[in-house]
Amino acid sequence: MIQSSLRGRFQFGNVRARHVVLAVRGIAVLALASFALSTPGFTSLLSINALLTAISFIGCVAVGMTFITLTGNIMSLALGATVSASALVFLASLSAGILPAFLLALAFGMVITAAQGFLVGYFRANPILVSIAGLSLLIGGAAFATGGQRIYPGGAGLTVFKGRVAGIPTVALFFFATVIVGQLILSWTRIGRVMVMVGSNVRATTAVGVSAARAITVAYMIAGACSAVSGVLLAARYGSGDMEIGTGYDYAAIAAVLVGGTSITGGSGSVLRTLVGVAVIAIIEVVLLLRGFSDQLQYLITGIIVLGVIMLHTVGERR
Repeated sequence: MIQSSLRGRFQFGNVRARHVVLAVRGIAVLALASFALSTPGFTSLLSINALLTAISFIGCVAVGMTFITLTGNIMSLALGATVSASALVFLASLSAGILPAFLLALAFGMVITAAQGFLVGYFRANPILVSIAGLSLLIGGAAFATGGQRIYPGGAGLTVFKGRVAGIPTVALFFFATVIVGQLILSWTRIGRVMVMVGSNVRATTAVGVSAARAITVAYMIAGACSAVSGVLLAARYGSGDMEIGTGYDYAAIAAVLVGGTSITGGSGSVLRTLVGVAVIAIIEVVLLLRGFSDQLQYLITGIIVLGVIMLHTVGERR
């Protein structure tokens, strides 16, 4: 009798807490929408194009980070360096043609991160330590290969990444294509469903005869491909590249993933949620910029908001 009463109170408390979390999220979304729409110039075509461009570079990396987080491996600190290194590979091989250079950069990103996923999946190495090692190797390897010099393209064709289609920036179309492909992998492929299973309970996944290590390796490989796409887009935008071009992208990507609602412990989330997270962060940054906040205050306010959203999400998970 007492146990039943306590169980009922606990369940009621959980439901009530979830309702409170949902209410706070709803209020936050309405406040952000009101703040954005009341900002002079936010709805102008120029601001919208800037917003679409801003979410594209970070967004591609965030889509890739989603797969790593879903498998329960939190994040990779090497994706920003993978962006930079892929940009260098793309620019260095551009003389062979735009398509071969793009495919080579894509393959490079996939191989680099798949190797990290192999260590994490098959040898159960710590994902954070592996990513730190990968970051060091990428920076050191790039410095050795380039002599620390900035790389400039050896061929033409970068304009294909700079135009617009029906008024939409080409980089945004690449990002949306990455989102669609990523969500299709999660929703409609066996390996996508296995990734979610691994994040939920890796031991149970292994017990039913499914290779968790393979799923983790593929998740990292997809993250590398997405990072390489971002690297190519950034290389095309700036017309040159170095190892600084992707600095900070891994941190921004994991923030977008968590703000979107993907569980930091894995097993719950989606690419579409990450799309929402990327949009929220980008809107905040654009609004603060339009309202004249300094760069330092922009970073501070954005960081506080992101931290608040993550804490709110964590409370909801525990309940």
